[in-house]
Amino acid sequence: MLKRELSYFLAALGYFTRVPVPAWVGFSAESLQQAARYLPAVGLLVGGVSAAVFWGAAKLWPVPVAVLLAMAASIAVTGAFHEDGLSDTADGLGGGWDKQRILEIMKDSRVGSYGVVALVLALLGKFSLLTSLDVAWVPITLLSAHAFSRFCAVTLMASMDYVRDDSQSKARPVVARLSFGALLFALVFAAAPLIWLPPGQALAGVLLALLATFWVATKCRRWLGGYTGDCLGAVQQVAELGFLLGVGAVL
Repeated sequence: MLKRELSYFLAALGYFTRVPVPAWVGFSAESLQQAARYLPAVGLLVGGVSAAVFWGAAKLWPVPVAVLLAMAASIAVTGAFHEDGLSDTADGLGGGWDKQRILEIMKDSRVGSYGVVALVLALLGKFSLLTSLDVAWVPITLLSAHAFSRFCAVTLMASMDYVRDDSQSKARPVVARLSFGALLFALVFAAAPLIWLPPGQALAGVLLALLATFWVATKCRRWLGGYTGDCLGAVQQVAELGFLLGVGAVL
């Protein structure tokens, strides 16, 4: 059982990041469906890498440089997986006028003006919020933000339908509807780092992340009738921003 769960986690790690995983893991449809509940655990790893880079860099350079390097590290680990989803979702919802057209735009590899603006605002927003924090709180905030924002993405998989019906969809293997038990399982990893934040900051971060998730989910439900893999990336990015806004407003 432990080996099976480890294989599910490694499958999630291999799917959602660029971290190499052992060949024995495989990427069967079953393992990828089970892997989705480990997305917040993957967030702990990504956030841990980002926090470690910040901690080390802050000893050598000014805080803004350390934050920039920490952000670059998280993007390198994930291959800008979620940032790409945010860009595609912004282009689709911004430039489309019906479900079919929105899905076509989101599938287009070219980046439009809405996508560029969304990416610039997201990256500048995270940079500004992280540099505004007391340096002592940045590492645990990074860890918490990455884990909880990925839990927010998982909530869409537990509450909404996947709307793409083409077999070539990259997200197709991992979009089976999550059970309530799987959602609670994911929540454990998302909540774990929050205990290291003061209760007020943790609560503010969680509430704004959930509010941001609700905002994106409402738009996806209204215009698409559900979600796509790009929507999951958009939720993760917007929820991460929401979490940082909440923590920054209280700290």
